[in-house]
Order: sequence, then structure tokens, then C-alpha cells
Amino acid sequence: MTATTERPNPASAMQPNTVSAMRLDLEGIRIGYGGSTVIEGLDLSIAAGQILVLTGPSGCGKSTVLRAVAGLLPVQAGRILADGESVSTTSRDRAMVFQDDALHPWRTVRGNIMLALMLRGVPRAKRRTRADSWIAEIGLEGFDDYLPKSLSGGMRQRVQLARGLAGSPRAVLMDEPFGALDAQTRTSMQQLLLHTLAAHPSTVVFVTHDVDEALLLGDRVVVLGRAGEPVRATVDIPHPRDPRQRGDDATLRLRQTILDALEK
Repeated sequence: MTATTERPNPASAMQPNTVSAMRLDLEGIRIGYGGSTVIEGLDLSIAAGQILVLTGPSGCGKSTVLRAVAGLLPVQAGRILADGESVSTTSRDRAMVFQDDALHPWRTVRGNIMLALMLRGVPRAKRRTRADSWIAEIGLEGFDDYLPKSLSGGMRQRVQLARGLAGSPRAVLMDEPFGALDAQTRTSMQQLLLHTLAAHPSTVVFVTHDVDEALLLGDRVVVLGRAGEPVRATVDIPHPRDPRQRGDDATLRLRQTILDALEK
């Protein structure tokens, strides 16, 4: 793990990001299934380029919020805005990354990434070169022609991350993408995510149950409650952050604030 975790905007990167990040606003939204309400009266504003982490007890609607922002699930009341425009369906500008890698099993590593580029409208002549650049960036050179079944869980998540970002989405919605990984691989993926977002800025909404992961990745951590108490706490995370200082007083206070909110 690197000594200090920052989110710089480097002057050079594998492929310049010419797409601006997206502002997201959730205004008094209600979401439910059948006769049950999962989210009621939720208000959130997510600045362009911000990493917002959602955490909360099981069943509070974290994943439901992601799906609504992605346009996969309609809201029953209120509205979700993407740069001021109402979200009513899916968009290439809002990409989802799941815990299950969801790769196409019949496509190679390169093929999965090239699919995202094709859907984004990248000309055929440029897809392979860009896909190979992403493969290098995620550290999978030499695995270009491997099928997902031949990769480890961590490697498949690397491919999914590259596929999710290769299409230059303006917002990335991540549903516990590292939850099934072992501790060492999870740490590696967290650092890869931060490094990749530094080179390819995007607004991120990231769901996790792991408080330490929330503190490491988030610019802001929102603890959701159940219907009737949509937000239990909002915690802003100072920058830069040093993962080695998890035991310092400031980090411990932030951690305890989140834990207290989770235990309400």
C-alpha cells in the first residue's frame, strides 16, 4: 500500500480524460418494491468528481439507491438529476460495477474491454489499442486473450473495473465491488481504483459495509438508515489520507462517528 492516498489530477495519463465528471442530485426520493417502501425522503447532492460512499445496515437500501441512480429502477416520488436532467432510464454516462464481476464468459479480457469501447462508439480501428492500454494500466499484460474462467477473482475485478471505466462514464456506481475478495487482493484493488480515478476522473457512488474501506476511498461517507430515517450521518473525509494512520486520533474519531451511526 502506498504511503499517502491522494486523488491528484496528473498532467499525463494513459489516455487523456476529455469527459467531465457528472453532478448527481437526489431530491426527496422514495423507492419501494410492491407495497414496501425501502427509501423514503432521501436527499443527497454529489459534486462532480466526488467519491461518495454509502454504508448502512443490511436492508437499508444502499444497492437500491445505486440502481435508481443508474436508471434501472424508477423512483416512486421525488427525482434524481444528472447534471440537472431527470434520470428516467439507463445511460452510458452512468456505469455500474457489481460485486459479481458480470464479465461475458465467452469474451477474452481484451474482448470484454473492447465491448465497452464499442458501446461508447469508439471507432473499430482504435478499440484494440485502447483496450490494450487499459490492460496494461490494470496490470494484466500477458492475459489479453484469457477467458474469465481462467482468471482469479481479483483479476476478474480488475477487468470489470477497466471495462466500467473504458467507456469514459461521467459517473460510476459501484456495489460492493471488492466485498468477495480476500484482504490482500481487496487492498490492492482499493489502491488500483484510486490510481485509476486519478488518471480518469469520474463521479463515484460506492457502496460498502466496510468502515475502513469507506474511510480510505470516500471524500464523503453517508450512513443510510431505514425508511423514515434516510440519512443517519454524513462524514466528510479530509485529504490527503495516509492508510498507515488508521490508528491516529482524527481517523479514529471519524471511524467512531460512522460506527455510532451504524449502531443506532
